[in-house]
Amino acid sequence: MAAEITRKELILALVPAGATPRLAGVDLSVLNLTRLDLNGANMRGCNLQAATLREGILRGVNLSYANMITVNGVGVDLDAANLTGVNLSSSNLQSARLTNANLTNATINGVNLLGATMKGAIVNGLKFDENTTWPDGKKGSQSNPANYI
Repeated sequence: MAAEITRKELILALVPAGATPRLAGVDLSVLNLTRLDLNGANMRGCNLQAATLREGILRGVNLSYANMITVNGVGVDLDAANLTGVNLSSSNLQSARLTNANLTNATINGVNLLGATMKGAIVNGLKFDENTTWPDGKKGSQSNPANYI
């Protein structure tokens, strides 16, 4: 599995893209996107499987229906991001910012949310399992997503 674009090519493409880059449906799997600013991007349906988003800025990004399985998103800023229907299974979102994010019908099976902020998030239909770690360290059904919004 390899991305259809390199980190360097992506950065060069983002410069002329301006404030709202269009990356819908692009295969960015396994790509290192550490500390990139993708604020406001349209990334609907992107394949980000096993990508690294550490400390990335993805505020207001449309990631609806994206494949984000096994993403390393420690410290990623997803404030007000559209994560409708996204699959984040087995991802590490420790200390992530999910404030005001739309997580409607998202799947977070086995996701590590330890220390994450979810204030104002929409969690309708959020799917999780016993391996999901909540922001306060509780596991699975020991808590409920509504406790963190």
